[in-house]
Amino acid sequence: MSASRKGNRRERELVNALDEAGFAVMRAPASGAATDRELPDVLAGNGDDFYAIEAKSSSGRPIYLEGEEVEALVYFARNFGAKPRIAVRFDREDWFFFHPGDLYTTDKGSYRVKKETALADGVDFAELVGDTERTSIGDFDD
Repeated sequence: MSASRKGNRRERELVNALDEAGFAVMRAPASGAATDRELPDVLAGNGDDFYAIEAKSSSGRPIYLEGEEVEALVYFARNFGAKPRIAVRFDREDWFFFHPGDLYTTDKGSYRVKKETALADGVDFAELVGDTERTSIGDFDD
């Protein structure tokens, strides 16, 4: 399966999951190379939270995003009143979400997400849609 077809399938999977979680959601068919306008892959909102999402998937190798791609997402989200999020999915794993400011920036100005980083630091789907809340050991008193 081509990388483009796999990416499209993953985006549709994310759209369906957000829809099932109660979000009004649409996949932006004009994203990527289909237009000169820089649009996010997915727009989703539930009345409380509204997201502009750039979705990427990988078999396990690190995911790289060009600096201009991330800047365009942030610009669109700001003008549209949405929260910008980078959604990553590695084979045999769930979706994980990052604010662009939380991504590792390479020396060349690109952004990178490793699988290990997604699993350790990413916001999982349940937390994104408000089903769970992240806690840490520091949240508990002795």
